[in-house]
Amino acid sequence: MATNLLLLLLISYLFSFIPFSESTLTLDYYAKTCPKFQDILRDVVQAKQSENPTTAAATLRVFFHDCMVGGCDASVLVKSNSFNKAEVDADINHSLAGDAFDLISRAKTALELSCPGIVSCSDILAMATRDLVSVTGGPFYNVRLGRKDATVSQASQVEGNLARSNSSVDTMINTFAAKGFAIQEMVALIGGGHTIGFAHCSEFANRIFGPNVDPSMNPVLVEGLRKICGNYTTNEGLSAFLDVMSPGVFDNTIFKNLQKGLGVLSTDQILFSDPRTRPIIDKYAQDSKAFYDDFAKAMGKVSVYGVKTGRKGEVRKRCDVFNSV
Repeated sequence: MATNLLLLLLISYLFSFIPFSESTLTLDYYAKTCPKFQDILRDVVQAKQSENPTTAAATLRVFFHDCMVGGCDASVLVKSNSFNKAEVDADINHSLAGDAFDLISRAKTALELSCPGIVSCSDILAMATRDLVSVTGGPFYNVRLGRKDATVSQASQVEGNLARSNSSVDTMINTFAAKGFAIQEMVALIGGGHTIGFAHCSEFANRIFGPNVDPSMNPVLVEGLRKICGNYTTNEGLSAFLDVMSPGVFDNTIFKNLQKGLGVLSTDQILFSDPRTRPIIDKYAQDSKAFYDDFAKAMGKVSVYGVKTGRKGEVRKRCDVFNSV
């Protein structure tokens, strides 16, 4: 009797370190309810990425913007209506690319036809992101499933949860630390997002047009970006890849670029100037395996951040609308 009691106490102690919502996620969550889930999603992902190669970058960014605001619950996918201004309409989310939303919509439609009302939008977004990282050359990592979708999405909750293109290193470190991420995890996540990422010209125009050109930028990069972004004030859609040497390919070149002053965003380049982050950049520039390993671990951590399970959320019929609407 005493032995059994001690065993129960030990199990309770061990599980006290695992948030309840995380402990209920499993790798085979849809094995019985939607056995073709991964195959269906993979087909949609590959078709969309082939159609538009920027889909991977767009989806990775949407995933991150979703998870960092209230957890990985697909709240960023919800459209605003006359009663509510949703997260997607917060100013920092205006630059999120439509290809990601289109991908999730296509995947949700395909899955609803196969197993209606079973697969959450948040699980679709998490798994699609992983698949796209792999498709572009990045590391494979396991994604636990069983998330439910949020029933709330408010633009007012976004501010302060995401770093901006002009944030300081202190701000970025503090933003990530508030969610339990170490500096090394932050650098790996930013590098991973930006190695296949792109940004609208308005996000870095002040660095290349002045009144004073950013002296930390390589002059060749300045000249090239000026050609791309010359009409950015009249064409808001103009953008540039953040990894100018191997755009669209998930690799560690982004870190090598920073060593040469080829960082498009100031938030990337200043990481190379700060003594807290420069050694990590130098390490990843030299050792791609270390970068891949750290990125995979950090993404696994992001993917379970603030997830909702059970009655704390719902499985939306459409990813852009709450079921109650």
